[in-house]
Amino acid sequence: MNTVAALKKTKQQLHDSGFKLTPQREATVLVLLENEKEHLSAEEIYFFVKKKSPEIGLATVYRTLEILTELNVVNKVSFNDGVARYDLRKEGAKHFHHHLLCLECGNIEEIEEDLLGEVEEVVERRYQFLVKDHRLTFHGICHSCQEKMQANKDTLLSK
Repeated sequence: MNTVAALKKTKQQLHDSGFKLTPQREATVLVLLENEKEHLSAEEIYFFVKKKSPEIGLATVYRTLEILTELNVVNKVSFNDGVARYDLRKEGAKHFHHHLLCLECGNIEEIEEDLLGEVEEVVERRYQFLVKDHRLTFHGICHSCQEKMQANKDTLLSK
């Protein structure tokens, strides 16, 4: 979805819930759209928004992110660092997408396919629990870090 269409959709979601797309909210949404592959914290989003709208305050960005989270426009995610990060919810996504978190370099990679459909069915059937969403983060070591570790190991062994 292009930026204009995504902005229009967000404006409609806000309107349907009794909110307006103020210039400050629009600037925040634009930063999220421009950095959709990133998992930015509120402070990082604020840094980018401030370039577009110097008058905006951090509290406004926080409030906007909370509203967007409530409306399921963005997902609020926490990884190992204890910092809340924000991730745009993909168009038509039934569920939150999954993540691969490298414990060495901190890189975060997204998995777009829903891997837990069967698990949800088991949970619903066995526990009579209606699943509305799920979040899954795999903690491990990325391919690049594995290669570096192997290279370091090979170097040590050759000495």
